[in-house]
Amino acid sequence: MGRHGWVMMMRYAKLFAVSFLALFLLSACASTPRSYAEQRLAAENNDPLEPMNRVIFNVNDFLDRLLLRPLAELYRATVPPPIRTRVAAIIKNMGEPVIMANNILQGRMHDAGITFSRFVVNTTIGLGGMFEVANAKQGLPRQTGDFGQTLSVWGFGEGPYLVLPLVGPSTVRDAVGIAADTMASPWQYIVAGQGGTTIRRAYFTATTIAPALSKRESALEELDVLRAGSLDFYAQVRSMYRQYRAGQLGKPLNYILPTFDDEEDDLSP
Repeated sequence: MGRHGWVMMMRYAKLFAVSFLALFLLSACASTPRSYAEQRLAAENNDPLEPMNRVIFNVNDFLDRLLLRPLAELYRATVPPPIRTRVAAIIKNMGEPVIMANNILQGRMHDAGITFSRFVVNTTIGLGGMFEVANAKQGLPRQTGDFGQTLSVWGFGEGPYLVLPLVGPSTVRDAVGIAADTMASPWQYIVAGQGGTTIRRAYFTATTIAPALSKRESALEELDVLRAGSLDFYAQVRSMYRQYRAGQLGKPLNYILPTFDDEEDDLSP
């Protein structure tokens, strides 16, 4: 790894450490609801940082309406569907090495082998991932694997619900996972070793702008319907994310309710 690669790693590590410390302090300072009803609702939502999360959510939503959604509409209007499909396929293929690494860390060696085979076949025969030659019909379905999932397998709790700037719904555990997966992606180190501003700009576009536009374009109608039909858009997104993530991890949402002593449980007048 070149000197520039190590510099990038140190910057990511410092950013990760500072972010994690800030999240820990914010979690520690969060107020605890006192009444049984408040504690029950807090346990169900797992959102002690809700005031801060709502601010970040509103900023994200504002930026989405102002910039990302119009760009996604423009992307849909100007880029033909076959090309959009190829772009989405390349983005997925670029994520396969990180999925394979997490498959291994979770002890899922068979799944890691499938992911490796998919990556090799789709990168070569599939022309860089543009075509999914290796697929479920060939006995090589796409696997799931991220470091947030790995931490869950290792027994780490999810931590409080968290809305990340520009990223969106998450938890403390998944935020750590996102940072780890970002640092684990091999492409940044390959690009750093190649040098050259043009290559780095192309990499930034391929890993940041293109995925954001592709993902947002695919969810144009769904998010519009969700926003229009929600009395509380923030709460609806939070609920959907938590249910989706629980299903992805294969774990039901277990609400840990508060306990009270006999005097507090006595509600008789």
